[in-house]
Amino acid sequence: MARMWRCTGLRWSAQGPVLGWDGGRRTALTWGKRVAFKVAEGEGGGRTCGGARGNVCPLGAAVPGRSTGGRCEECARLDRAHSVAADAVADDPRPYRVYLAWFGPGLVKVGITALERGPARLLEQGAVCFSWLGSGPLMAARRSEELLRTALRVPDRIPYAHKRAVRAVLPGTEAERAAEIEELHGRAVGLGGWPESLTPEPFRAVDHVRVFGLGGGARESGAGSGAGALRAGAVGEVTELVGGGTVSGELVAAAGPDLHLATERGVVVLDTRLMTGWGLEPVGGDERFDVPVRALRALPSSRAVAGGVRQDGLF
Repeated sequence: MARMWRCTGLRWSAQGPVLGWDGGRRTALTWGKRVAFKVAEGEGGGRTCGGARGNVCPLGAAVPGRSTGGRCEECARLDRAHSVAADAVADDPRPYRVYLAWFGPGLVKVGITALERGPARLLEQGAVCFSWLGSGPLMAARRSEELLRTALRVPDRIPYAHKRAVRAVLPGTEAERAAEIEELHGRAVGLGGWPESLTPEPFRAVDHVRVFGLGGGARESGAGSGAGALRAGAVGEVTELVGGGTVSGELVAAAGPDLHLATERGVVVLDTRLMTGWGLEPVGGDERFDVPVRALRALPSSRAVAGGVRQDGLF
């Protein structure tokens, strides 16, 4: 009987994306790596809650296949109760940074992250480029975030489906990708009302196109609209995993929680949050890709720019 694995999620390290598994094992993902598994079925193979804050779900509750949270209602509540992002923590003594993140044309957000985490939060969110705005105590960082939301109407959240949709067509140069956050950074530092305990940081764009692998195969498309666009080439996205289903493809890019896999259907995006909690098994040389996939949705906004192998582990 094949050994069954349970995914705990995707994390970003300085070397790139890494999948975690129950028991602490990790799988580093590199471009060209074959990602292949079968979703277990039957007793012990269904999708169960991943627990909260490093603890196992006491109920072993079942989780719907389309859930990207991967937790039951009670564990999700417990996780949010200890989340800085949910404003549930007010006394964290660590220094924080405020940032502007850009995901594609018209998609900019403001956020905060612990200074010690560096750019990890931006990689996890799939930010194509970003710049720091300032650093200081947690409450000063939160007040600065609120200032940008109210004064400049910069959101602190963007639906992930929008990030994924606009990723298909990105401007071809770093300067073009940084233009929106550079302009916003200038407006932000000119605002009154900044907390005195927040230390401003100069504009310095950090671009993740190469880190995510989205620039591979990019080319100039000629003069006119869409010139110099980067095309990720994805044609579809996995909607859920199902018992008995098989995933098989070559990793060509990754951004945030998403893996871009070259498959028999074309490049398909697999949100690794859909993997958590399932029992997964190696599939050997099976090249099938037969989990539910839908066409990649267009961004609903006029601001968007058109333009036979032996496995040593699960992969």
